[in-house]
This record gives sequence, C-alpha cells and structure tokens, in this order.
Amino acid sequence: MQHRAVSRVAVVGATGKMGRLACRLVEETDGFELVAELGSSSDLAELEGADIVVDFTLPQVSPRVVERAIAHGIPVVVGTSGWSGERIETVRRALGAAPAIGVLIIPNFSVGSVLATAFAALAARFYDSIEIVEAHSAGKVDSPSGTAVRTAELIGAARSELGPVAAPHTDQRARGQQVASVPVHSLRLQGVVARQSVLLGGTGEVLELRHETTSAAAYEAGILLALREVRSRRGVVVGLDSLLDLGLPVPGAPTTPAVGDAPSGQAATATSA
Repeated sequence: MQHRAVSRVAVVGATGKMGRLACRLVEETDGFELVAELGSSSDLAELEGADIVVDFTLPQVSPRVVERAIAHGIPVVVGTSGWSGERIETVRRALGAAPAIGVLIIPNFSVGSVLATAFAALAARFYDSIEIVEAHSAGKVDSPSGTAVRTAELIGAARSELGPVAAPHTDQRARGQQVASVPVHSLRLQGVVARQSVLLGGTGEVLELRHETTSAAAYEAGILLALREVRSRRGVVVGLDSLLDLGLPVPGAPTTPAVGDAPSGQAATATSA
C-alpha cells in the first residue's frame, strides 16, 4: 500500500493569533507535519528542514523570512503585512526568470472577503465615485489593511481605461489614504475582528459591498488551500483568488493562476486579515 507523502511545515510567527491557528491546522490535518514553531526573533536556521514555510511575523521581519526560504529552495506562504508592489518585485527578481519554488502572498485567507473584493472590481467600471472603509481590531499595527490595498489595486486595474475615481478634497487628512486613486479609511477598534465596506456612488444610488469576519475560523479553509497548493506553484502568486476558480472575470486578476503573475498587493497582518 502506498503512503501519502507528508509535507513538513515550519511556522514563523507561531506565537501570534494567526500563527497559532496555522500550527493547529497543520497538526490536525493529514498530509502535514509541524516540524518548527518559530517566533519573529527566532534563528531562521530552524526552518531549513521544512518542506513549506508559513510566515505570520511582522512587516520588518517577513522579507528576511522569505529571503531565507528562497535561499534554501523552500516554498513559502506569506500572511504578513507590508508586502507592497516594490517588495513583491524584489521577490520576483530573487526567484529569477525560471522560478523553482512558489511564494504565495495572501492578503486575506477568507473566501468571503476574496469574493467581496472580486465583486468590487467588477462593479468599479460602472461607478466613478468609490471609497473603502475598513475596520480591524485595535491591535492591528498597520493601515490600510492588506485587503483594502488589494481591493483598491484591483479597482484601479478595472478602471485602467476610465481613469482615476472621483475623490474630491483628498488634500484633507480626514479624507483617508489614496491607493490606486481610491480613498481608504481605516478604523482600529476593540471588539472588531475584520470588516470592510466598498461604497460605490452613482446618480441617485449607492452600492455598498460589505464583508465582515466574525471569527478566525473564516481563515481556516484559505490557509489549508494555500498549504496544499504552494508546493505545486512556481513564482510569486498574490491573493487567494489566484488559487480559486471564482467563476468571475475579475479585472486585473491573473488569467493563469498557476504562474505567479498576479497584481501586486500588501498581505494581511499577523493578527487578522
């Protein structure tokens, strides 16, 4: 009888909420073995025996984790904040023209959030006035969220032939931070896990696309999908939508998800997506 191959997984950032969740999922799921639980300040030599690295650290630590994984030929799933387009291009260059491994950078592991972002990108061609309001727990250290950044980038890609959104008075600080011309407003509140609304205004109407995460259980399916896919992927892949068949023609999204050429984005925080 043939035995199913087991993937050895090292989780970096294992003491945070998302890191603990990843560790539990690896331990509970057939086909995976947890071989290392590292903190953000741990010696990264400990990950070198793994088949997969999962990164839920800090924005200033994450690039070092990815660099170490690439240097040792280990596929990596990144769920940490701070992955701007410039940083992602650095990873693409490090992997080279013929990547041997995959680097999955996932702004949000929730399927519902990915769908809401896809719906916003589809709607963006029909409205000139678009803004994003996102809310996370008070402990989230970065803003705007990675999900909001990716949503705004996909909206911008969908409107590439139409031009920037109509966003008056953006010189005023209260008008939020513009990402791909879309104003993004960030709330950091106790009692919130993760919530995002995309508001699209038109003549005589407002369309609101809202997604709320009520518990970290929403991320479990996405984390497991990324773990199962990462060893078969090559190059940089951005976004859970690159791993899912949404059945939607999302503007700006990759048309060949097995090849890592998704639009740039910023991944989720170590505490919530």
